[in-house]
Amino acid sequence: MKFQEMTSGQLRQVDREQTLVVLPIAACEQHGPHMPTGTDTIICGGIAEAVEQRCRDSVLLLPTLWPGASHHHLPWGATVTLELETYTTLLCQLLKPLLDDGYRRVLLLNGHGGNIDPMRVALRRLQPDYPHVLLTAASYWSIAEKEIIDRLDGSDKILGHACEAETSLVMHLRPDLVHIDDLEDATDYLRDMQHGVFICQDMAQRTRRGHTGRPDLASPEKGAAMFEAVVARVAAVGGELIAMPLPEPRRP
Repeated sequence: MKFQEMTSGQLRQVDREQTLVVLPIAACEQHGPHMPTGTDTIICGGIAEAVEQRCRDSVLLLPTLWPGASHHHLPWGATVTLELETYTTLLCQLLKPLLDDGYRRVLLLNGHGGNIDPMRVALRRLQPDYPHVLLTAASYWSIAEKEIIDRLDGSDKILGHACEAETSLVMHLRPDLVHIDDLEDATDYLRDMQHGVFICQDMAQRTRRGHTGRPDLASPEKGAAMFEAVVARVAAVGGELIAMPLPEPRRP
């Protein structure tokens, strides 16, 4: 079920308790010299659309939110971003009408690392007023970490930024947007987690050309296999969220 393609009458018939409302959240930001600024939106939106196709009777898919929290990319330019507080408030205000309408299962499906902190804060802000709602959030790569890692050839076994994984996925979804001649090894980037400590630096401080990992090892075949595996895993987790008991307000 796609929210924007349904009438008000059709939406009134949707089961509020046994439907998972999925809001894909992404970004529009620089992705190095070889990838489009809409990379996160293309990937996250594509995964969400495919999950909805598999779970049409139990997933209510909202349009993909393309602006994200991307201030750390601004030094490279080619980036559109919202202030952290604005973005957190936007997530709350997008979800609130749906929660007031009775929907009791929500998943923020994330496709951009900078959105992780604000999406969690947004749910923390909402939860006191909606303690009876299952409020959840996850990045697609945290749900399908093994499915992604198992398909990477480079030593950089994580989903980074315009890396082997993201480049492969866009090669599969939108090969016309990948600049093959600009692919290069970028494993010399500085990680934001070192010795278990988060080090806050922007992407110009962390990278030479704005991307990480081994996009030079990417391929459309790898992207197709990765995409199918990620979609299957996200759909399975969505089913688990629908089967999960709804929370009940408690008082100590």
